[in-house]
Amino acid sequence: MVDGRRTLTASADPRPRSRRALRVASLTIATALALTACTANGIDDDGFADDGCTSVVVATSSEKVNMLEALADAFRDSPEADALDQCATVRPVNVSSGDATRYLTSGEDWPREDTSLWPTLWSPASTVWTNRVAAAASPALVGEAESFTRTPVVFGMPETMARALGWPDAEISITDLADLCQAPDGWGSVGKPVWGSFKISKTNPNTSTTGLSAILMQSYEATGKSDALTADDVAASAEFSRVFEECVIHYGDTTGNVLTTLYDKTQNGDDGSGYVSAVALEETSLLNYNQGNPDSHTVQPGETLTPPREKLVAIYPAGGSMWSDNPISLLGASWVTAEQRTAGAAFIEFLHTETAQRILPGFGFRPLDDSVPLGDLFTAEYGVDPAQPVTTLPQPDVGVVSAAIDQWVQIRKPSSVLEVIDVSGSMDDPIGDGRTKLDGAIEGAQSTVGHFRTTDEVGLWAFTTGVESEAGEGILVLRDVSPLGADRESLSSSLDDLRYSQRAGTPLYDAIATAYDAMKERAEPGRINAIVVLSDGQDTDSSISLDSLIAKIGQSSREGGDAAPVRIFPIAYGEGADTNALDRIAEATGGQWFDASDSERIDLVFASVINNF
Repeated sequence: MVDGRRTLTASADPRPRSRRALRVASLTIATALALTACTANGIDDDGFADDGCTSVVVATSSEKVNMLEALADAFRDSPEADALDQCATVRPVNVSSGDATRYLTSGEDWPREDTSLWPTLWSPASTVWTNRVAAAASPALVGEAESFTRTPVVFGMPETMARALGWPDAEISITDLADLCQAPDGWGSVGKPVWGSFKISKTNPNTSTTGLSAILMQSYEATGKSDALTADDVAASAEFSRVFEECVIHYGDTTGNVLTTLYDKTQNGDDGSGYVSAVALEETSLLNYNQGNPDSHTVQPGETLTPPREKLVAIYPAGGSMWSDNPISLLGASWVTAEQRTAGAAFIEFLHTETAQRILPGFGFRPLDDSVPLGDLFTAEYGVDPAQPVTTLPQPDVGVVSAAIDQWVQIRKPSSVLEVIDVSGSMDDPIGDGRTKLDGAIEGAQSTVGHFRTTDEVGLWAFTTGVESEAGEGILVLRDVSPLGADRESLSSSLDDLRYSQRAGTPLYDAIATAYDAMKERAEPGRINAIVVLSDGQDTDSSISLDSLIAKIGQSSREGGDAAPVRIFPIAYGEGADTNALDRIAEATGGQWFDASDSERIDLVFASVINNF
């Protein structure tokens, strides 16, 4: 053990793809559903068992669950806990910062039937989120949010790529990365043409602290400021940020999804250059990646971690970094009891003690107490520099943050998305409330229509046997891929039409192959080109095999020179879906698969998928 973290051992499994992909999908849907049951954190479908102590649930961002579990264990034996009239048990649960913000500002109860999972404390990654709740709902709801640890936002790059830019001797700025984005020959501009175009991964700022910090750092860079960022500054930086967004491969809810795809590719012999060049992430996530935990999941007893074949190194932008200051807030919600408030306040007090602060570095977080040694993780061996960042960019006020998010909606990279929905016979199976699987799929897809801008391209296909269209056998074309324009109602109506479609077999692989050919033919470098596939079963009627399909769609993702890749995002819908096949299909294109085994919540899963575009 090193400061509470398990030491690493070599894994006998050189290809941990399936195990890791399954875990990532689980974490992805946990984010989308906010409080999905998570046995790794001691939660089952019945919530937390009553142990006779006051239950203090902490809603926290995923990268802190491991650490807060260790802190909760240490709290039990602390003077702060001993001073309580009744014992208290602190229980962290994973809720993304953006999702928790929406729940708390909605004015409704916490969206979980089991009240044992309702939080007493909230620890988002940044006070940006607590400030938004205070402004949009009530300052009393979040109280006095107190930071207890911190981690800077950096750009993680494979070490070989970073050295091509002069790392570690040269300072690298966001402008340098933007120039590389704009260079017609991409990596060729620094003598590495084989790596193709320069590609960046960023998360969606509506749900992710890292994504939000990245767009604010872009505005700081564009205006040359290191403090006092204003809404006018954000407006003035629109063109700079738009150019920077052009390099984005796709957006997402968490950096863990992208990091896991990169990890799997490199572990399986791919250098990853065709997938991503730089990832905007928190330093703690980079440390987790370099230890072999790319999705920052809760490490289980006996689990071994295999470090990546090539580590990521932290690029601390020359213009400065924002910090995720990780506050913890005692919620002023109606469901928090007096006993929970007292116990929650005691835990917050404990977090600022030297005992607690010494636990933090072992989990990749920097303590607030400068006298606490950082330990073995914060070294060049793990890709970080404890003396960086030299410049700290302060968090702007709520109005500036809102302006940055609103601007991103307008300047984010445009998308071209083809939704391909299984309408085979099994989609008539019921899911409750008088609805069928198909009803749920239709309503889920309809709930995301408002996400797309008028300039985004959207298409809709359905597939089953016994049908034919201009796209080919087994395909029904309900909407060609084209700019959405004013057709939101028409697209929603086309989705409704699926209820009356023919139901037969499941030519899943043929449908994906046909969709891939169609999207590759029209793919443009300036767009996120993607296919969203929803299927509730296993392939039963295709002429192409899975291996042949993987070979076909995986070719371009292995070639760094492909400037317009088409990525596939499958949704495994219901219990019968072939999750292994869908996982392989997603991985082959650098996409991501989503587990919607709880088909009643397909609308929330669709929302998580669409966040990538």
